[in-house]
Amino acid sequence: MLSAAFLIATSLQAQTPAPASSTPPAPAAETAPAASLSVEERAAAAAERAAIAAERAAEASARAAEAAERAAAATAATVPPPAPAAAAATDKKQGEWDVTVGLGLISLTGNASTLTVSGLASAQRTTENWIYAVKSYGSYGRSRPPEVTGEESVSQVVAFNAGLELRGDRRFTDVISGYLLAGAETDHVKSVESRTFGEGGLGVLWWDEKKEKGRESYLRTDAAFRYANETRFQYYPTRMNLPDVDLGGPRFGAVFRYGLAQNVTFKEDVEVLVSVIGDSRMLFNSQTQLSVGLTKQLSLGTSFLVKHDSAPPPGKVSTDTALALNLEVML
Repeated sequence: MLSAAFLIATSLQAQTPAPASSTPPAPAAETAPAASLSVEERAAAAAERAAIAAERAAEASARAAEAAERAAAATAATVPPPAPAAAAATDKKQGEWDVTVGLGLISLTGNASTLTVSGLASAQRTTENWIYAVKSYGSYGRSRPPEVTGEESVSQVVAFNAGLELRGDRRFTDVISGYLLAGAETDHVKSVESRTFGEGGLGVLWWDEKKEKGRESYLRTDAAFRYANETRFQYYPTRMNLPDVDLGGPRFGAVFRYGLAQNVTFKEDVEVLVSVIGDSRMLFNSQTQLSVGLTKQLSLGTSFLVKHDSAPPPGKVSTDTALALNLEVML
């Protein structure tokens, strides 16, 4: 009887299902002893562990990248953007006036006396599309020759001239520009009471280079038509009226600058006007100058000026020359 009851209990226990475990079963590679695993199973387990480690490393890298991005954004928000100082300085430099003032003086005393004063001034302003230029000059001189026994020497005017010129260039390209020019000048010693003129033409800037150590190279040529009205009056030796004349025709000019050495510049300005109005006439002007920079704003220059008029007023020679030493200041 007891044996039968034991057999029935054992049978019921075998048929009752086992409770489910809350922990998932470990992989066979982990539960089984290492010695009982094959080479393929051990390799598969190692690959599975490597994949899990790579996934965790990728998650850590992503979190680090997000943190670096947040830090960079915070830094950019606290630091202001740099101001465009260089561009502003360049624009300001381009729109400024470059002014040069020069002065020359010759004084002799003793048996003979001579006093000659000359001055010049020029200004130029360059913008993106325009170039404005102003130029003026003037000189005045008196001389008293040596006294002759029994006669008193009389002081005489040996220089009395001045001029003003205004020019505006409209730049079509970096090389070619069209310009208008107007001016007036006088020369009492040469019997020119006034000469007013107007001009229009084309300018070509062949090159404009700033070389090393402040040396420069510059060449500009002009081709234009000029008209001038010249009123004449003889001031010396006796005062008298002279007939006025008109002149007009093609004008060709050139301006050349070249740095021979540091702070040493050679300058040449030359122009030729061929008048086709009335009688044939040619005007030729040339100024050659060598300038030596003493400081950044101060320079010393020597110049040689030639003025030729093929049909001067009556009683005057065709060619005048002047050799001068000038002190120039750049403002």
